[in-house]
Amino acid sequence: MMRNLVLKRFLHSSTSLTRSSSSTSNPFLPSSRCNAVSAPLAEEKAETVVFPRVGPGFSYGLNWALARKGVIVKDKAFLNLNYSELQKRGATIAESLSGFPVYVRGSVVGGSSEISKADFSKLLKQVTSHISSISDVFVHDGAIGSSPKCDAKVRVISDSPAAVLSLSNVLWKTTIRAVSHDSCPLTVYVASSISAGVGDTIGLGSQGTRGFIAADIERSSLVLCGKAFSDTNGIKEALAALSGPVISARGGLPLSARLLVSGDSVILLFASEETIQRCTDSLVSADAGVILSSQGVAPFFQSGKSSGSNLFKLPAAVILGSSDSSGIIPSVSKLSPGQAAYHFLAGYQDGKFTPAYSNGPSSSDSLELAKALLSKLQENQISSFLINVNEGEKSVNGKDLVKLVESTLSKNIPPFEVKGGDLQGKYKSFLSGKFQEIPEEFSF
Repeated sequence: MMRNLVLKRFLHSSTSLTRSSSSTSNPFLPSSRCNAVSAPLAEEKAETVVFPRVGPGFSYGLNWALARKGVIVKDKAFLNLNYSELQKRGATIAESLSGFPVYVRGSVVGGSSEISKADFSKLLKQVTSHISSISDVFVHDGAIGSSPKCDAKVRVISDSPAAVLSLSNVLWKTTIRAVSHDSCPLTVYVASSISAGVGDTIGLGSQGTRGFIAADIERSSLVLCGKAFSDTNGIKEALAALSGPVISARGGLPLSARLLVSGDSVILLFASEETIQRCTDSLVSADAGVILSSQGVAPFFQSGKSSGSNLFKLPAAVILGSSDSSGIIPSVSKLSPGQAAYHFLAGYQDGKFTPAYSNGPSSSDSLELAKALLSKLQENQISSFLINVNEGEKSVNGKDLVKLVESTLSKNIPPFEVKGGDLQGKYKSFLSGKFQEIPEEFSF
């Protein structure tokens, strides 16, 4: 039911308040004649002015919340519309695009271009001014991670219903008022119809005519200009970078891993993209990104397979996928927590090193991430294994790879031991070139 604030405005007739200048009566004393006329007249001319607090596209609370984010609602703001409601407002399923420039301020790990604080401030001012000029603003609340205690709440503020429809398929649903009551929510600003020249703000020039993605980790803000809202992979990378500090502060460990469920067991899998493509059908989600916490493990984002439970129990095993066709690395080996952290930092792939932590933009220091992983493995007594997905000249196919991973749950796996060569020296050379000092608990 709509609640109304009712204001009664009394219009007094000028004649009822007029007094003769020649009157000898004290103008401050009540006059029975004057009162007798003015009171009924005022009642007859009373008006009722209605100010709606909540209605379709109008909410004082939402408008104030948006104003605090720099967006002044011109006409209407719609919150958390469902699929059919967005369609009625003109939303269509946008074509999936990729390759948009990504700019991140505050990234420790590479994977993106840097943007200065001043440039991001200029960009944000232009974007909020643009959204404020649009008659209908669309707002969607969601979350990164489905663990209620370790997730990162997100509010999307958009000039387009199509952008909200696209992002609502990425973010997890969250409870009513969860974002407004959250201490540090992330904010995504979508300016799909802003002038193509806005890219000049960050020096993109003609490269930004299609659109671009810009994030500021310190501000917990993400800006999507032009058609960039259609670049799902780029958006997920930027959101993962933004959410890292929030998730970590709440006791979660953000990891670039996948989930595989075998019977009643959950397995955390770190492997190269090439390896992942062989077994996508067996994974909870093909997207990299999970939150490991004392409550369990949860995917960062929704996927087409997301159904039923979205918070899984603690992993029975952590698997690190390696690739070695020389036969030096055995097919399956058991690792100690210290060895798992060591191989997490390296990630050997046929002579090259591809670390298991994300190569995309991130605010998390990779060495600190490895230390946190070591701590989680020890605290929760999670077993760790190294599997060689390319033993000999033949790569392990998808089904065999899954069987190899599942075998770690039932068999007595021997500890890791290389079969000759100087692989340990190569590991040491690689890691010493990236990190000044490796903790004593880490071992080959």
